[in-house]
Formats: sequence, C-alpha cells, structure tokens
Amino acid sequence: MNRSNRTPSGLLLRGAAVAAVLAAGAAAQDGGTPPPPPQQPPPPAQEPPRTDAAASPVPEEPKWSFGLSAFTVNPPDDDSYTATVVRADRDWLHLEGRWNYEDLHTGSLWFGANFDWAKEVELRLVPMVGVVAGETDGIAPGLELDAKWKWLELYSESEYLRSTHDRDQDYVYSWNELTLAPTDWLKFGIVGQRTRVYGTRLSLDRGPMVTLSFKRVTGTVYWFNPDKSDSYVTFSIGFSF
Repeated sequence: MNRSNRTPSGLLLRGAAVAAVLAAGAAAQDGGTPPPPPQQPPPPAQEPPRTDAAASPVPEEPKWSFGLSAFTVNPPDDDSYTATVVRADRDWLHLEGRWNYEDLHTGSLWFGANFDWAKEVELRLVPMVGVVAGETDGIAPGLELDAKWKWLELYSESEYLRSTHDRDQDYVYSWNELTLAPTDWLKFGIVGQRTRVYGTRLSLDRGPMVTLSFKRVTGTVYWFNPDKSDSYVTFSIGFSF
C-alpha cells in the first residue's frame, strides 16, 4: 500500500473528489434548476373596427343643376324683346328650353347628352336635338361646345333648323364667344352671332363683350357691330343653382 495516500493532504484530496462525485449524482437525479421561461412579446394593439362607410364608401348620387338666362335684345330699326333659356343637367343628361330664340313667339325643347374631358384643357360637348314650335315650326339638331384652358375660354352653340312647313325657312344659327377670365368675377372678349330673328346688314354680327359674376349671378353686356351705324346692344343676366 502507498503510504502517501494516508497523509493529511491525501485524505483531503480524496474527500474533495468524493464530494464532487456525490454532488454530480444529486444534480443528475434532480434534473438541475430549470431555466426561466422566455418572455413572450406583448400582443399587437387592436385596430378599432372599421365602419361600413370607411370599408366601402358609397358613391354620391348625381344631382340636378339648373341654369336660367334672360337676354334683352335691342335690334336696330326694330322693337326690343326678351329671349330666355332654361337648362337642367344631371350626370350625362342635358335638357333645355328656349323662348324667342329661333324666332319671335317661338319656343323649343331640347334633349342632349353631356360629354366631359378634364385634362389640361377642360372640354364639354353637348350634342342635342330639339323640337321648335310657334311662328316657326321644325326639327333642329344642335351642338354646344365649351373649352377652357387657363384664362382662355371658347364657347359655341349652333343648330340647323329644318322647317316642317317651308324649306325656305331652313336655317343655320350660331352663337360664339372667345373670352379671357383673369379673375373669377371678370370675363371679357369678343362675340359673334348669326341669327334671323331680326335683320342687319351683316350675315354675322360681332363685337366686344364684358361679363361680371357674383356668386351664382352673372351679368353680361354685348355690343354688336360697334363700327356700323346700325350697332345694337344686348344685355343678359344668368342664374345657376
């Protein structure tokens, strides 16, 4: 037997080894201290439930818009008279009624469709067909055009009146405006008109025009043929609602 193992230092080493073996066995039997469970991330915040209006907005129903215009005409060597135009629009539908427009004591009813393009140049085309009755009777296809680019605007309305009684009364009528609108309340430019309601020396009456607007009311002064002795003035007032 080795005597060195019986020395005090040898006895201490053997005791430490035995203690280590016993501690390892106890740890194997207990399974050790379990690690702390991992922390779970907090649940995401719940969004408030969306209402039906937010989930699927309901498109607005098309609404009616109306316009009323009255013209006081003072033709040369003839009695003054008043012409009226009533318009109604809803989405693509265009309806129109006129009095003293194609002829004195004559009315017309029109049905048309609106076609709009809204790009750099705003454009509206309204092809129509009308029925004319009174001093003049007939059928009339027509077209209205309104084109806007920045301050510049071109407005035109024309029709071809085909009489149901006398082919000599067939006639092409036209009204055209070319204007500048530097502000919302002021517009000025030139106007040209071809009419047979009254007679002048020119086949196309033309001259300057000025329009003032306030909210839904518009007033315009037209001075036709200012360089002629038979020049005349037309006033108009319009309402939109």
